[in-house]
Amino acid sequence: MHRTHTCGELRIEHVGLEVTIAGWVQKARDHGHFNFVDIRDRYGVTQVNVDGDKADLYEIAKSLGREFVVKVTGVVTERTSKNPKMATGDIEINPTSIVVLNESKVPPFLIEEETDGQDQLRMKYRYLDLRRGPLQRNMQLRHRLGIETRKYLDSLGFLEIETPYMIKSTPEGARDFIVPSRMNPGQFYALPQSPQTFKQILMVSGYDRYFQIVRCFRDEDLRADRQPEFTQIDCEMAFVEQSDILKTFEGLFRHLFKEVKGLEFSEIPHMTYGEAMRRFGSDKPDIRFGMEIVELTDIAKHKEFPVFNDSDLVAGICVPGAAEFTRKDLDGLTEWVKSPQIGAKGLIYARVNADGTIKSSVDKFYDENDLRAWATRMNAKAGDLLLLLCGKDEKTRKQLGSLRVELGNRLGLRPKDTFQPLWVIDFPLLEWDEDSQRFFAMHHPFTSPKPEQFEQFMKGEDLGNVIANAYDLTMNGVELGGGSIRIHDRNLQQRMFEILGFTPEAAQAQFGFLMGAFEYGAPPHGGLAFGFDRVAAMFGGDDSIRDYIAFPKNNMGRDMMIDSPSVIETEALDALFIGVREDLMPK
Repeated sequence: MHRTHTCGELRIEHVGLEVTIAGWVQKARDHGHFNFVDIRDRYGVTQVNVDGDKADLYEIAKSLGREFVVKVTGVVTERTSKNPKMATGDIEINPTSIVVLNESKVPPFLIEEETDGQDQLRMKYRYLDLRRGPLQRNMQLRHRLGIETRKYLDSLGFLEIETPYMIKSTPEGARDFIVPSRMNPGQFYALPQSPQTFKQILMVSGYDRYFQIVRCFRDEDLRADRQPEFTQIDCEMAFVEQSDILKTFEGLFRHLFKEVKGLEFSEIPHMTYGEAMRRFGSDKPDIRFGMEIVELTDIAKHKEFPVFNDSDLVAGICVPGAAEFTRKDLDGLTEWVKSPQIGAKGLIYARVNADGTIKSSVDKFYDENDLRAWATRMNAKAGDLLLLLCGKDEKTRKQLGSLRVELGNRLGLRPKDTFQPLWVIDFPLLEWDEDSQRFFAMHHPFTSPKPEQFEQFMKGEDLGNVIANAYDLTMNGVELGGGSIRIHDRNLQQRMFEILGFTPEAAQAQFGFLMGAFEYGAPPHGGLAFGFDRVAAMFGGDDSIRDYIAFPKNNMGRDMMIDSPSVIETEALDALFIGVREDLMPK
């Protein structure tokens, strides 16, 4: 071994012990007669004190640059000037040997807690960025979450079973990543968006408690919480109802929080999808703060203000203590809600002043009594700010939900170190698409309706109001995962395919294997999947999942380190019977 101890474990009780450490040079400081060298590995940093009287060692120390790989042997001594900010700050090593194991070029950015490297540069040199403390702690957190997940699920009798990475392309989801088959010209595999059908097959096969921490792939537009390849905690259970699944996986999160964060929380509340949209304008509401949506349609319309009169819904939120917002602040919020991402046409505001008077941006149309009625409906107090939007019902609620979250961020109401999980249940089973004039599955086509609505579903009656036996676990305004009780009856599944526009031939071609399995004794079953990267980021207090993945892609889906995707040799494409479009080749 090149070392007897890591750079993070030596303490005052090791004084007098001869040790060998190895790692990277964090920094070297020449103080004339003494040269101090900080050696770093993933466990910590240890200071080496090279006395100028040791001429050979002193010269070696002076030659060391940042990120040189070195091995140091010496005696642990007590530091005269201790550093309480370092775990090893009570000691240092008095070296008897310094060996340079490898030299290093000057790194393109600082390998420290706070770096001067921009995102694209750090992604290009990801192997250097991964040496930094923040990313190393993220990887350790991710590892710990994986270990504790496996421990918990194993304790409940779950089996970890691997499912294929090369499967059949299926509709009703994001775009698939396609893999050509050389041995089957003109035919293709798809990389799995999830192991959904395989885990249902496992239930038919009698493996009544399955899980997998599995890689999944979706060819979709990227953002902070999405990557083209990501990891799920994927689970399925047989002979269960919804309450059994919620209880089991509520237990998983209690376990993870206790073992990884040292936190405990009470029973996770439940909220229906309808209530979440009505009160918060979101199916993943952050319930740690108020500012709930209040409907004002009945008292705001018919006052000669055409913007409200032409709207299906007038609603708003009360922002506590925000009456002091300046006109510049309000203009900024107005521009924010009018951005393409939010899509509102404008923002109406009313201030409840300290003296009890109310002034608004629509005083031309509403008198003091009208505005006071708004304030009363919204439980506003002196010093509060009322913000109103209007338009189509669902769209307006979503816009207010986004505005609520934005204000929560600006006002510091969404701290990274507090957690409030929430089960959202009773989603609609189907959603109507005006462009294609057909229904789509809100979750996926294997989600079961509520049992009491089976007959209604089979008859095709009022399909827009059929409720899914589905559930999501959300936390702090983020969807961590979700699932459903699955359809396990062939006739019910066939009816679902019909409603979604599949011909019998298309359903058989795409999912005949699953339909066939249902004819051989499929048990009632259900499950869910959590976004493992999102869970890790949530535990780490970050919005972006990128720094919880060792080798992520950028927002264009590129791996900057290995420069992928890249052009494939023509000969390799010919072997796959794939032609090359010259107009798409990189210049």
